Amino acid sequence: MKRRSLAPIIADLAFSDHKIALVSGPRQCGKTTLARAMLRSRGTGSYYNWDETKFRRLWAQDPSAVILPARGKRVPLVVLDEIHKHRLWKRSLKGVYDTLKEPCDVLVTGSARLDVYKKGSDSLLGRHLSFRLHPFSLREMGRPDVLGPDQMLESLFARERRVPKAAEEYLSALMAYGPFPEPLLTQDVRKARLWRRNHERLVVREDLRDLSRLPELGRIEMLNALLPDRVGSLFSMASVGRDLEVSIPTVKRWITYLKALYYLFEVKPWHRKISRSLRREGKVYLWDYGAIGDVAARFENLVASHLLKICHFWTDAGEGEFELRYLRTKEKQEIDFLVVRDGVPWLPVEVKSGDEKPSDNWRRFAPVLPCRLGLQVVRKPVWKVHEFGDARVLVIGAAEALSYLV
Repeated sequence: MKRRSLAPIIADLAFSDHKIALVSGPRQCGKTTLARAMLRSRGTGSYYNWDETKFRRLWAQDPSAVILPARGKRVPLVVLDEIHKHRLWKRSLKGVYDTLKEPCDVLVTGSARLDVYKKGSDSLLGRHLSFRLHPFSLREMGRPDVLGPDQMLESLFARERRVPKAAEEYLSALMAYGPFPEPLLTQDVRKARLWRRNHERLVVREDLRDLSRLPELGRIEMLNALLPDRVGSLFSMASVGRDLEVSIPTVKRWITYLKALYYLFEVKPWHRKISRSLRREGKVYLWDYGAIGDVAARFENLVASHLLKICHFWTDAGEGEFELRYLRTKEKQEIDFLVVRDGVPWLPVEVKSGDEKPSDNWRRFAPVLPCRLGLQVVRKPVWKVHEFGDARVLVIGAAEALSYLV
């Protein structure tokens, strides 16, 4: 079993102060496996799943009954899987937490964003920390440790770390099977196709139905069929609305639900102090980029997923507020991604599947960005620094670049 990078962060930040850890993420990304592994490591505690009738009855009668007494000096760990499906889960959990007579750590997992299910529930403010678990990334396939943001950037440009021998194999596997554990670790093409088809049906037919009560599930499946061809491009809700014969507000509502269920994520433009920049149009990427047919678009989505994962990880780990954006002007000059740290541009990243020559767009954006370092990630192994005034742009192979992230 591969160790997950998030486990020590949960232990250090949440359980060290006996706060509730809320772990959300896409369906089948490994949340239950992570929780069970932490439970085995703890050696005392219990696991409950909301889909089990016995647990639902227990929770309805007496939620505090799930708490076990401590064994000596060991604090028990209680895992509550998918409990957010209960309408008043926050209120009940708050009551359990506030009436604890002795320390007990609680780990709550959910495949939909846990803050979506908050109507009619009391806040857990001050009692919990939230974490986001992503599917596997290149570095995590080989090692679970993660560098801090400054250390990562310094090490990357100093080329302090040799590329692991297996890095290219990991990259090829991620490109072929996507990042989710079951198809990635099995590496069987037929099984991967079946998993992907079933996964999409579960998200739409079960999770989306439970979250939204929408009657148009068939049309949302049609929307999902259109998304792989629109990855990396400006996402026009008007165009999608025409294709599906629905209104723009309807498309917007569907996209909001799909984002909440970790089916897709949207990257918005960064426009502060960038003249003639786009302000509203976003770009859409899939959590399961293995479903994308076009190789170049799949590679861009792969890099986007790694950047989003490190932004979420550093934010959840208390390193700052990190978000993923992109740069684009009305003249169609573009840098694919921009990592923003505490409201300030920190690292622009361009993605080229085959071109090792620095993009001409660096000359447009490098002088107007406050950050002096940039990356151009390419599919082939390469490492070369180019200068644009006082800014440096590193053209680097994806296997090496992504092995510095999370």
